[in-house]
Amino acid sequence: MASAKAYRLSCSILGHALDVRGLAASVFPEGGFVSVSRDKTAKAWEPSKSPNGGFVEMQCMKGHNNFVTCVCIIAPSDAHPEGLIATGGNDHNICVFSPCKADPLYILKGHKHTVCSLSAGKFGTLLSGSWDTTAKVWLNNKCMMTLTGHTGSVWAVKILPEQGLMLTGSADKTIKLWKAGRCERTFTGHEDCVRGFAVVNDQEFLSCSNDSSIRRWLVTGECLEVYYGHTNFIYTLAVFPNGQDFISAGEDRSLRIWKKGECCQTLRLPAQSVWCCCILDNGDVVAGASDGVIRVFTESEDRMASAEDLQAFEDELSKATISSKTGELGDIKIEELPGREHLLEPGTREGQTRLIKDGEKVEAFQWSISDGRWIKIGDVVGSSGGTQNTSGKVLYEGKEFDFVFTIDVNEGGPSLKLPYNVTDDPWLTAHNFLQKNDLSPMFLDQVANFIIENTKGVTLGSETGHSDPFTGANRYVPSVAEGGSPAAADPFTGAGRYIPGSDSSEAASTRASDPFTGSSAYFSNAHHSTSTQSKNIYFPKTDAVTFDQANTTQILAKMKELNRGAPDDHRLTDDAIQKLEKLLSAITGLSHAETPAAEQIDLLWKTTYWPEDIVFPALDILRLAIRHPVVNEQLCHEDVRVQFCNHLLNLMNPQGKAANQMLVLRTLCNCFAAKRGQELLMSLRETVMSRAMELKGVCNKNVHIALATLVLNFAGSLYPVPDLEGKAQCLSVASMLLETVQDKEAVFRLLVALGTTVTNDATAKGLARSLGVKSQIAKYASVSDPAKLAECCRLLLDEL
Repeated sequence: MASAKAYRLSCSILGHALDVRGLAASVFPEGGFVSVSRDKTAKAWEPSKSPNGGFVEMQCMKGHNNFVTCVCIIAPSDAHPEGLIATGGNDHNICVFSPCKADPLYILKGHKHTVCSLSAGKFGTLLSGSWDTTAKVWLNNKCMMTLTGHTGSVWAVKILPEQGLMLTGSADKTIKLWKAGRCERTFTGHEDCVRGFAVVNDQEFLSCSNDSSIRRWLVTGECLEVYYGHTNFIYTLAVFPNGQDFISAGEDRSLRIWKKGECCQTLRLPAQSVWCCCILDNGDVVAGASDGVIRVFTESEDRMASAEDLQAFEDELSKATISSKTGELGDIKIEELPGREHLLEPGTREGQTRLIKDGEKVEAFQWSISDGRWIKIGDVVGSSGGTQNTSGKVLYEGKEFDFVFTIDVNEGGPSLKLPYNVTDDPWLTAHNFLQKNDLSPMFLDQVANFIIENTKGVTLGSETGHSDPFTGANRYVPSVAEGGSPAAADPFTGAGRYIPGSDSSEAASTRASDPFTGSSAYFSNAHHSTSTQSKNIYFPKTDAVTFDQANTTQILAKMKELNRGAPDDHRLTDDAIQKLEKLLSAITGLSHAETPAAEQIDLLWKTTYWPEDIVFPALDILRLAIRHPVVNEQLCHEDVRVQFCNHLLNLMNPQGKAANQMLVLRTLCNCFAAKRGQELLMSLRETVMSRAMELKGVCNKNVHIALATLVLNFAGSLYPVPDLEGKAQCLSVASMLLETVQDKEAVFRLLVALGTTVTNDATAKGLARSLGVKSQIAKYASVSDPAKLAECCRLLLDEL
């Protein structure tokens, strides 16, 4: 007789046409749940009122144009007393539904690839993870901040009970703990992709991974325990209300029940992948699988399926096929396997697998402690399936694909990888592959037919909404230069600090005086304050701060010196040097009669492609030139803007020369001096600031000052714009820089950036408070030198 403490099938729900990828217990209807599927739908299920029990479909929700991957429930609020349902999809979007409506209330856009994980917190906060390697925090239908730091797809996210704490798990094998938008800690231990989280209590959580293990962690970083039992990828976890016991599911066709740290029951399903699971209010567990069926299991005899249905489920399970390469089965030598008499011996543990030879056939049985017998779980075949090497799913760049082909384009050249899922359009995949690798479109038919032939014609439809499956996003990723560079001051002025208000005739600024000179007073908008009271002369700062100082004589002398030793294909002629000299005179105001010529600007741009160790004079001229409206228009025009920005970001990589990093940052700051450059940087804000932040660890105060100035210029440009995501990024970046920056001038500019961002914006102020900005900056309120630092700090504290 079945034990009352053993889970048995309660019902099977046939409601989806394809894989069930996500499940979540619902607030409304009570006792129900929500499922999402590759069939592009989400469905709300409520307990059936019929004598036979089970569940009935309450609502079918549609809003995604590609398969749906994850789901979570947003807690009830005054505006939505039944709560909300959030779903993430392969179309890069998050749809938010009311439980009783088929169409989404709103759609959140911002991710650049598949949204594969969601978690809801207090006050309507939503956290999303994506294949684009980022996580995003959403509130009131807006993206408040983007969490960057992972190098692979963010497969798992979870908001912890303590306000402000968030978890992200990635294909880079790490877990990161975030507090108010900053990474507080990185957990290492898993040996493969981190796929799921479950909260145990305020101080502990569980994680599961493709390495077939489950880990129990303290939020302080210690791994308390590692649980083994699964033999393949583990996709999902859920914790029982007692906070100790939990369930897990994965690629080994099993749903496992864990009590007191031990796997006490293994429920096999007649499907290869058990993608998701959840626990209902009554303690029943729900599993969704690759066969499109939702199955509910229960400990309650009252809710168990009939004896006929239980036998039918066991029969279905016995007819399944299992790969001979499944890790749990080990190497199989049919001639050495025992016969059915081996089943007379009892098993030694729950879920133990035993292989039996029946003629030429191999059958797999699993030991059930609760039943006290061996249950057939399938016939063993020689097809693939099991681990990353044998499961039929291939991991490439942190994402799952049905196929990853190796393509040899040129004899003797490097091979290229072409990942493909059977739900993809082979022609679109071929197009993206050619575009990604700069190959001729003439190969489109050849590549598409190659895909079709090598997938045996399995194409499940031409889906729309796919993006490039190789990069995971459109972000430019530069090459990594070898070696590093020691900290360096400005190679031309020799100054350790930028002083835009200096009296140098060679550094005369075309801008009005500003609060960055260190002088006792700041003139802003023709108003001069001699008061020592709290008159705010610092922020909001809406006009661009630029780097104008230069010793043109030294710049030209250095360029000529380096030109003599430049490679032949880069060496400039005497005529070219003269043209650059005329350009420098025109852009620094030494020659009022001349305007920069297109030929001169093209020559300068070509010179910025000099080798990394000698390019800095050209970058310094570019830094000065980009302020000129003619140069700004030509280099930041939409026809060349991407090339311009990519080249600069490449030169700014963290492994490069510190002088180049500083000069590129200064060039980006000076782009704000004219409309076209400002438009360019605002359109690429997220990428530019994210890439610039990679330099925060560089030990060079000039780099830090330039970084702070870049944030300030973005803040100034965002001040009149209702761009909450942009302001959130400015606040987050400034807050993170304050953790590492020591130079007082850089700190001052960051304070002005923060003040500019929060002025006249209540939402931005609230976000700054949640980031802990007040506690970060309080120490600067008592700084005596320079006085402007303390004064600006006190004004900012008053503003917050």
